[in-house]
Amino acid sequence: MSSTTRLRKLARRLECPVDEDGGYTNDRWTNRDLIPIPPDRRTYKIWSFCIYWFVSGACISAYSTGSSLLAYGLTAQQSMACVVIGAVITGLLSVVSGFPGEIHHIGFTVVSRMSWGMKGSYFPVCLRVFTSVWWFGIQSYWGGQAVNLMLGAMSPSWKHQPNKFSASSNITHQDFLGVVLWYLAYIPLVLVPPERLQRPFVLSSAAFGATLIGLLAWAVPTAGGGGPLFKTVNTASSTPYSMMLGITSILGSWGSGTIGQSDWVRYSERRYYPMLSQLFAAPLMITLCALVGVVVTSASSSILGEIIWSPIELLSAIQDYYNSTPGVRAAVFFAGLGCTCAQLSINVLLNSVSTGMDMAGLWPKYLNIRRGAYLLAAIGIASNPWQILASAATFLSVISGLGVFIAPMTGIMLADYIVLRRCHVKIEDLYNGSPSSIYWFKNGFHWRAIVAFVMGAWPFCPGFIMILIDPTATNAWVKLFNISFLVGLAIGFFVYLGICLVSPIPHQKEGLTYLDDERFCKNVSGEPSTPAVDENESEDKDRDIKGIETNALVREV
Repeated sequence: MSSTTRLRKLARRLECPVDEDGGYTNDRWTNRDLIPIPPDRRTYKIWSFCIYWFVSGACISAYSTGSSLLAYGLTAQQSMACVVIGAVITGLLSVVSGFPGEIHHIGFTVVSRMSWGMKGSYFPVCLRVFTSVWWFGIQSYWGGQAVNLMLGAMSPSWKHQPNKFSASSNITHQDFLGVVLWYLAYIPLVLVPPERLQRPFVLSSAAFGATLIGLLAWAVPTAGGGGPLFKTVNTASSTPYSMMLGITSILGSWGSGTIGQSDWVRYSERRYYPMLSQLFAAPLMITLCALVGVVVTSASSSILGEIIWSPIELLSAIQDYYNSTPGVRAAVFFAGLGCTCAQLSINVLLNSVSTGMDMAGLWPKYLNIRRGAYLLAAIGIASNPWQILASAATFLSVISGLGVFIAPMTGIMLADYIVLRRCHVKIEDLYNGSPSSIYWFKNGFHWRAIVAFVMGAWPFCPGFIMILIDPTATNAWVKLFNISFLVGLAIGFFVYLGICLVSPIPHQKEGLTYLDDERFCKNVSGEPSTPAVDENESEDKDRDIKGIETNALVREV
């Protein structure tokens, strides 16, 4: 047997599994996680999406975002105003960004092919993967700290061991071990299919909710109120622009979550189920969690004598403040368990599933959601999240900066799908990588989207670079950067519309405004159809013939 034959056999074994009689075959554009979700996998009800937003909105990042604004120099009232405004905008963006998933049951990876072209869609997908790598690293590091908090509660001697790592690394050996243990808990959770994650999310929500209630119940009565930060004056360099930075940081935090709403909304059992949760549960949960963070941070500062904007560091300080008494250690242990569960869920919810599907879109034959999630876990830790979290100013700068690139992408997607196409989609052409697809445009790229993205992103890049170098910079570029998400979204939206008015998109209203389930189910049952020919045919001709007979789902819907 030749080496070439062996490599081909190995490549076949490494290909993603295909459902028996699934009506599709893996190729450059298609696999199980990229096709429209069939009715039997649509398991999410209204309560499911409420739990989704409890996990997404009530987490350590939401808690820390609101309270880190205090460390940045805003008052508690100003911090909460930023959170409320940002949360409401997040809810509205989630509704409109989720329409493709709600109507056609496809995710962001496939939706981006409509506005960017079949090959051009790789750019927004790669950009979101890059963004998710940073967020996964941050969330994983917090998860490792939560695990280390539990270890320190069980053994105070472990907690107070001298750090064996250098101070410049900004991470202790205890936290590093916590990250390793957190990863061991995370890996099995990825094995659960997305449509069956509701119950783990419920348990996680209950655990972290109890942690928040416990912190609030300790801080406010002990401090005798909300604490001194509700009475202090603003210390940030420029109040209006500092508040805009706060709002931008909120939107930057959930930006990739809103643009990727279709990744989860596509699992909705019925249309309109996600809308109520997106409109009400999203702003409510984000605001309540951030409010708890602000109140607890403010109240605890009068007890402990310092502002601690991380709930994990706060719990560790509480244990030291009470000299590690047994009762306090038990409380800290269970609070750390709640934080650990929250970090497991938030990484699966906002990073692993969506990014796994994005990676699947880059190489569908060999990557699916599960494999992509493992790949994300392997490279996420390389982002050195402990360096990002070294100070409140740096943390805000990074998460705000990510919105510079996500915002115009969101504007382009909304303008294309909702305004221009009026929700018309030709499903089969989203999986047809040849010039016969209406989403092929010019050589697989859509120049209109590229121009709109550049116009929506470049004005904010100088300010982003400057604020990374010097977080205290206050020049005109930085002030423009502080409103990057809203302005970038608007620029991407209107520039794309303007270009398309001058140079209209061909076939922009071709297709259906719904997914024909009756036809869909018939094809899934195995009725053969003739698919469009992909530009990159498989080297194995026999498998190509079989694919022509079975790939009925995405070619004939």
